[in-house]
Amino acid sequence: MPAKPSLPPSGHVYRRNGTRGPVWYAKYRLPDGRQVQRKIGPAWTNRGRPPAGYHTKQSAGRWLTEVIDQARMGELPGMVRTGATFAEAVVEYLRWLEHDRARKPSTLRDYRSVTTAHLLPAFGKMRLEDLTTDQVEQWSAGLAADGTMSNRTRLKILTVLHGVMERARRVWRLPRNPVTDVEKPTSRPTTEIEVFSPEEVHALVRAASSEQDAAIYLTAAFTGLRRGEIVALRWRDVDFTGRHLRVTSSYTERALSTPKSGKVRSIPMAPVVAEALARLAQREERTDDDLVFPGIAGNFLDGTALYRRYKAALKRADLRDLRFHDLRHTFGTQVIGNPRVSILQLKEWMGHADIDTTMKYLHFAPRTSDADLIAEAFSPGMASGAVVRG
Repeated sequence: MPAKPSLPPSGHVYRRNGTRGPVWYAKYRLPDGRQVQRKIGPAWTNRGRPPAGYHTKQSAGRWLTEVIDQARMGELPGMVRTGATFAEAVVEYLRWLEHDRARKPSTLRDYRSVTTAHLLPAFGKMRLEDLTTDQVEQWSAGLAADGTMSNRTRLKILTVLHGVMERARRVWRLPRNPVTDVEKPTSRPTTEIEVFSPEEVHALVRAASSEQDAAIYLTAAFTGLRRGEIVALRWRDVDFTGRHLRVTSSYTERALSTPKSGKVRSIPMAPVVAEALARLAQREERTDDDLVFPGIAGNFLDGTALYRRYKAALKRADLRDLRFHDLRHTFGTQVIGNPRVSILQLKEWMGHADIDTTMKYLHFAPRTSDADLIAEAFSPGMASGAVVRG
């Protein structure tokens, strides 16, 4: 049989008396022939402008016109019957991230945490086609109602929600993603970073509970390696002759993966780091495939235990309670202060995906020699003799 032709959407509004007064309703027909009846809101029968939430015949008509237009363009929520819930869409999204997009374990952990703590309690049992932009807007505003959630966190949650619904749009052929038009909170970029001084780095190294931990702290501060990259470092990645380290992998969330940038990189190895690693290399027989900083029985080091020992070393050295990651920031700020190092060199050494991330170190630690450059530019010998009128 030939397919049943779609009908143009149409409808009308009508007023009906309810227990709390008159109410405007709409009745309309979808292109597939389904009849829908929806409550618009309480009717305003007095003179003057109606309060928020109340409707006159004219505003009820405008409401229906908007619905009819959305139905005509195929963008009306509920037109498509997916038979799927939001919870099912979350399962599909996380599967897609892990297998099709090959996201890192740490990324998957963060996304699962957001869906479990925020998205599933709010939308888990809803049908996909019933989720609207207005509902998401109202829910998003509620997240910030008590003032304890930052805009940055809200933006992250909305980003994950958008990803879930965008994947659902493709899989279940939804007409549109309702999160696309949600107004996003403004998030100010993080500019404040805390770093160690060179003296504090050496004090931390002296307070380490073992020679291996001392070498780890030294390597983190003098190379800028992330903790997972340090844990995954193997002797084949240490080039004593060429005086550099190769970063080829990272070990986080009990899984070995590529570095965060996805690229292999080389980092110059300062003499103090080379000496510390050479001492470790002489302790026992090793192969190129052995880990530089092994855990028990030569396995990967327990990152949580390392962090506890790091915190204890901070206390013994009477240092500020900075994060392990701040050793990486220390590398960035110390190196960019050297006028012989370019911002592009630092970007490559730190494995940043874009130059904007590297620029924060230049803003945090401006080069003192830059003042000499400005003075030189205005010196009499540099004058061009041009006259500027304005």
